Amino acid sequence: MGSAEQISQLTIDGLMVGALYAVIALGYTLVYGVLQLINFAHSEVFMLGAFGGLFASRALVPAGATPSGLTSAGLVLFGLVAGALAGAAAAYALERCAYRPLRRRGAPRLAYLISAIGASLFAFNLAGKEFGRQSIPVPDLFTNGTVVTVLGAEISTQSLVIACTALAMLLAVDHLVAGTRLGQSVRAVAQDAECAGLMGVDVQKVIVVTFVLGGLLAGAGGFLYAMTFNASYTMGFVPGIKAFTAAVLGGIGNVRGAVLGGLLLGLVESFGGYLFDASYKNVIAFTVLVLVLLVRPSGLLGTRLGRPA
Repeated sequence: MGSAEQISQLTIDGLMVGALYAVIALGYTLVYGVLQLINFAHSEVFMLGAFGGLFASRALVPAGATPSGLTSAGLVLFGLVAGALAGAAAAYALERCAYRPLRRRGAPRLAYLISAIGASLFAFNLAGKEFGRQSIPVPDLFTNGTVVTVLGAEISTQSLVIACTALAMLLAVDHLVAGTRLGQSVRAVAQDAECAGLMGVDVQKVIVVTFVLGGLLAGAGGFLYAMTFNASYTMGFVPGIKAFTAAVLGGIGNVRGAVLGGLLLGLVESFGGYLFDASYKNVIAFTVLVLVLLVRPSGLLGTRLGRPA
């Protein structure tokens, strides 16, 4: 493979992984934008969504089956919906049990942090006990290999579906936040919750919707991630940290910043792993986080929820 083909392959691989980081990062961004808090249990919501999609797809794909065509598309859609619903249910339970009681009591921010970490550890250990300690592969939903070549880079059907699905979700959320009445309510609460409440916005409802929306994205993203990297009770930690890095890189609390940060982080990882060594990918991601916090703590696009600041 020549240099041009190698660059093209690294770019496409980076954008595919970066799109998944961006999907997860949106959950951090939405919750931070509304509550000014980092949801440290979001990585476990991602993990539970992956298992939801995994079990749904395994229930429909017999051992040794080779789905193709519309059957494959239907199975992916079913897995996405199952993963999204599992993630939404986990996020709702998290808001209901770990955050809402503290809000009603006017607890300090440190209490939210401890509660989120406790919920994360609970979900992590429960998943390890119930789902096993070994990684579980998602059934092969696509049996054909490369479907298109772009500038010498080979793109498989599965990679193309994952990238296009993630991109569609990112565009849908951007439209929801920036161009709908619900999005206006979310941005109003993010700007001034007390004033938004006086103007007739149901603040509690907006908070719940924000958590559920983040859970839907994380759950669907978890299934897409598991299609390539398998499902495991430990799978949430590293992608969760990288998604948080992406959110900070683009501007925590900024929807389009989360998308930009995820894509850039994916590219940096892809090219960095090639130039140095694949084992340095995690080091590269965390180095980016430290550098952004030192140089531009507000991120590339600032911290305003919705449209770039």
